[in-house]
Amino acid sequence: MNNKTFITTDDVAEILGVSNSYAYKIVRKLNAELAAKGYLTVAGRVNRKYFVERLAMVKIY
Repeated sequence: MNNKTFITTDDVAEILGVSNSYAYKIVRKLNAELAAKGYLTVAGRVNRKYFVERLAMVKIY
């Protein structure tokens, strides 16, 4: 998982220990934030760097 630019909702669910449906909600929110900044987004995936930055995570799998 460390070499991926984007992480999936399955990855988000595993990392945060939440359900897949809640992971989808988180990914949609993060993608909406990125879209508001003018970035293109991919449905069901979120930029790994932004995910770590936004959730203030120091180490990710």
